Amino acid sequence: MLPAFGPACEETNVIAERFQRHRQPWTQEEIQKLHLLASKAMSLKAISKAMTRSEESIQARAKADGLKVSKLR
Repeated sequence: MLPAFGPACEETNVIAERFQRHRQPWTQEEIQKLHLLASKAMSLKAISKAMTRSEESIQARAKADGLKVSKLR
């Protein structure tokens, strides 16, 4: 049984928050933001954090739109 508080509870909340957007369709605003951030040569990790989407999701959308996103920076 998991405790109702403490580190395990906090970890569960982080995981739930992290995957809250799982498989959600991209909005037009998000696509525009991705294009803007990619044009500023932001790293994949930075874009992912800024958009609260996984790096895999960012990579897939960037590839579909013909954008180049650097993995490191």
